Amino acid sequence: MSAPLTLPDFPWDTLRPYADLARRHPGGIVDLSVGTPVDPTPELLQRALAAAGDAPGYPTTVGTPALREAVCGWFARRRAVPGLRPEGVIPTIGSKELVAWLPTLLGLGRGDLVGLPAVAYPTYDVGARLARATPVVVDLDDLPTRPREIPALVWVNSPSNPTGAVLGLAQLRAVVQWARSHGVVVASDECYAELDWRPQEQREGLVATPSILHPQVCGGSHEGLLAVYSLSKQSSLAGYRAAFVAGDESLVGQLLEVRKHAGMMVPGPVQAVLTVALGDDAHVADQRERYRRRREILLPALARAGLRVDRSEAGLYLWATRTADVDGAQAPCWETTRWLADRGILVAPGSFYGDAGRRHIRMALTASDERIARAAERLG
Repeated sequence: MSAPLTLPDFPWDTLRPYADLARRHPGGIVDLSVGTPVDPTPELLQRALAAAGDAPGYPTTVGTPALREAVCGWFARRRAVPGLRPEGVIPTIGSKELVAWLPTLLGLGRGDLVGLPAVAYPTYDVGARLARATPVVVDLDDLPTRPREIPALVWVNSPSNPTGAVLGLAQLRAVVQWARSHGVVVASDECYAELDWRPQEQREGLVATPSILHPQVCGGSHEGLLAVYSLSKQSSLAGYRAAFVAGDESLVGQLLEVRKHAGMMVPGPVQAVLTVALGDDAHVADQRERYRRRREILLPALARAGLRVDRSEAGLYLWATRTADVDGAQAPCWETTRWLADRGILVAPGSFYGDAGRRHIRMALTASDERIARAAERLG
């Protein structure tokens, strides 16, 4: 009889006392703890959903030809990735589903290692555990000197959730070269690529952050590489569960075969919305501007309150730390979380993302303009 599956506690359950404290603030809670979009789904996409509402038959797991062509076109237009073929694309039921089940879908199990960043989205760890593989922290800068414990799968995340750090073309290229020399699959979580706050001169000539599939990263071959993407944030489609994975056609084909047996199908109307959304850049620019405006309100307010924002050059979050005493030591994340909850602001403690985050908090930009303004007032 196999050992029972062990999973970590769901981290946000531990925030309840802090949420209760924040709710007692006279002006009510400003919840910046979870990256849940609050802005309306664009009318263009709502109309697309309504137009596709007559869907009595089962959708295809592989996705419609129009959707897969739209993904290829989007990669070429927005990510400078030419040559992606429809055979290397399938839609997924949100990106979290794919992250959680990728090790299992790839056939990993006991004895296999899954590499993840030291500060990382918790579902990378959970996905390894679901497959009964072993999660291990992998420092991308030290990959060339890693003599043993070679993972079967390595996750990279750029822009990072929670830190907002961006991996450049050279850094990604080094990861790919190392992975190919050891037969390692690289899965790149790129869900925040369109939310790049760096000056244009720092973007290496790109309109969004670099993809693992960029020719200067992969040498024109997608072998061993998978890029994971979601439209939840850039298109306010979190409730639709609209995402996709693209890259190595043989790996995508392997995922497809298992997903067909498991019934992992994106609903037909959602596939239609995805197709429309990927072809329209205007609504993405509008949403990016909303997040930029909220970010520029919070940044000076955090500085006035004595919090330092680290990295956060892209993505949907501010990764901040607070000086605890005159010696300049950083406060533990839970202490800062309570300090903010006293002011009616709920955030996520950095320890949710690994022990390396224990001195930081993550603050999301996903609140209304009015709530962001209230948070800035309380910090000021």
